[in-house]
Amino acid sequence: MNPSTDSFAAAVEQAAPSIVRVEGRSRSASSGVVWSADGLVVTSEHALERDEGIELGLADGREAPAKLVGRDPSTDIALLRADVTGLAPLGWTDAGALKVGQIALAVGRPGRSIRALWGIVSALSPAGETWRGRRGGKLERYVETDIGPRWGFSGGAALGADGKGIGLHTTGLMRGTALALTHGTLRRVVESLLAHGGVRRGFLGVGTYPVPLPAALEKQLGQGAALLVVSVAPDSPAQKSGLLMGDLLVSLAGQPLHHVGDLVTLLDDEKIGQDAALKIVRAGEPKDLRITIGSRP
Repeated sequence: MNPSTDSFAAAVEQAAPSIVRVEGRSRSASSGVVWSADGLVVTSEHALERDEGIELGLADGREAPAKLVGRDPSTDIALLRADVTGLAPLGWTDAGALKVGQIALAVGRPGRSIRALWGIVSALSPAGETWRGRRGGKLERYVETDIGPRWGFSGGAALGADGKGIGLHTTGLMRGTALALTHGTLRRVVESLLAHGGVRRGFLGVGTYPVPLPAALEKQLGQGAALLVVSVAPDSPAQKSGLLMGDLLVSLAGQPLHHVGDLVTLLDDEKIGQDAALKIVRAGEPKDLRITIGSRP
């Protein structure tokens, strides 16, 4: 027998008790990962078509109903709770130790038995550098594998060759791309879902669109684009600060705003309740406002 093949089989066998089947959509099941021994399971948010009537298939063959604790579409993470004990939580590896080219295994349980795929870690963001998905969700680290989309594997685990979890395996954040949502991201989102049923995000109450600045303003402000305010929600932080439709948002808390994603990045949950400087252009003239960042309703 090939020793590397034996080691891959051992890694899958080690993780198998922590992988469950998740029946949360009409035509097919997905997978989930045991988070705690008292019945918490993490899975992919996009694989849950319903909030009720969710069933888990456990590694020992038992089936158990599960309740949805909460979901966060921006990170594609959902948290379930089943009234069972004695489950085997997955062990997790340190994301900071990951390297491009390391073996990556995807394990899932879309049926009654464990299934596995293999590939490599194909891309990593630098350690300590966060990444934003297209829905604005923050990932503590970007970890991409070359494991292609396969039925039922989303919500299962991405493993290293040692059988420890690299992250939650999902193809729901980037079309055609498999990402591993690392333990740091999972822990932060799980804690928020347990506390609030969702992930809190900062809120201004504006709709915006990026536009280029005229040459004179570009020279004066030191940037070539800003965000045009196209809507202001009633009774929102934006309205209370005096923002008007047609204003141009230049910077928030000293950070320039060139694209809508720049604003999303600045509205993390830790910013909720903070007073921030807001530089705008109104009727061609720069103007400074103050705004208190709210919480998205």
